[in-house]
Amino acid sequence: MTPTPARIGGYVLLVLLGAVTGAAGVLVHAAWFPGGLLLSLLAAAGVFYGGMYLTGTKSGVGASAAGWLVAIVLLTVSRPEGDLLIGGSSVSYAYMLGGMAIAVICATMTQLPQQVAPRARLGK
Repeated sequence: MTPTPARIGGYVLLVLLGAVTGAAGVLVHAAWFPGGLLLSLLAAAGVFYGGMYLTGTKSGVGASAAGWLVAIVLLTVSRPEGDLLIGGSSVSYAYMLGGMAIAVICATMTQLPQQVAPRARLGK
């Protein structure tokens, strides 16, 4: 497929949506254990699968997963003041590894979602 401005804009939007989902998950995953962890992983799965569904290609998963991963890596790095959003707890590792596993699962699905064509009524 040739890249059109609309397709490129869609992928950029998916990267941004993945980054926002990753940043929100970082703030929520440890707050309400285990509900926050499940909520943040479900949100990541929704963004990954939704990206694949909207684009009709597996590149949609890659775009949203790339944004998600960049947001998590940037929020994992400690600052000189010692602030750290993702610590070394098992819940944080479950969020990071679980999100990566969900991205891989969505990217390796054997069938892409079928786009539903409008129903046509055959003539009488």
